[in-house]
Amino acid sequence: MSTETLRDQIISNGNIPSHIAIIMDGNGRWAKERRLPRFAGHSEGINSVREITRVCGGLGVKHLTLYTFSFENWSRPKKEVSALMQLLLKTIRKEISDLDKNNVKLTTIGSLDDLPSEARQGILDGIEQTKSNTGLNLILALSYGGRQEILSAVKTMCKDLESGKLKLESVSEDIFKSYLYTSNIPDPELLIRTGGERRISNFLLWQIAYSEIYITDVYWPGFREKELYLSIQDYQERERRFGKVSEQLQKENN
Repeated sequence: MSTETLRDQIISNGNIPSHIAIIMDGNGRWAKERRLPRFAGHSEGINSVREITRVCGGLGVKHLTLYTFSFENWSRPKKEVSALMQLLLKTIRKEISDLDKNNVKLTTIGSLDDLPSEARQGILDGIEQTKSNTGLNLILALSYGGRQEILSAVKTMCKDLESGKLKLESVSEDIFKSYLYTSNIPDPELLIRTGGERRISNFLLWQIAYSEIYITDVYWPGFREKELYLSIQDYQERERRFGKVSEQLQKENN
């Protein structure tokens, strides 16, 4: 099936996820199979980021969260980490004008304070430049870990309980969510993982409780427009029950 036909089908269906989250995996393996240095995989992966961002914006997706650099990634060889930070800064500087022109709003989740000062400032400049845009919200997860996010939320909530700012009887799921990085962002309907691995890797642990998960063997540098359409098509074919049975959903929809 052609890319154009796939696109027409998913648009005709009308059930486009408003929030898509992606674990971008396989850069290193993509490079290794081509006998290239790992960094070549990361560089090619930027082209996938550009294309998937463009396509999501065109489909009317509201939020796209990309697992850009995990909390655990700091344990990689220092040379690779340094190169990734330089690539991040270079990419932001190169792409931010086009993002702004296309009405994309850049935001982040995670601990920006962990980033080198130059990379952090480049990100902050991009956030400032695009803050008023009303199109796709492109969320980069940087120095991000799901467990770390939950622990940070618990600590802050405990302080508010101790100070009396928050009452124990008022604590609920909605209150807890307000302490997360994603407090103003709806949970993702669709989680995509490229590269074939079958794990969550500490990504959005609270938020993906009811996300549909799509795993593809395609490495991130090869994940482009058609692969995204295939993942959305798979999502559209699923029945999202949220603990209910099919008969209940049918009655609610009639």
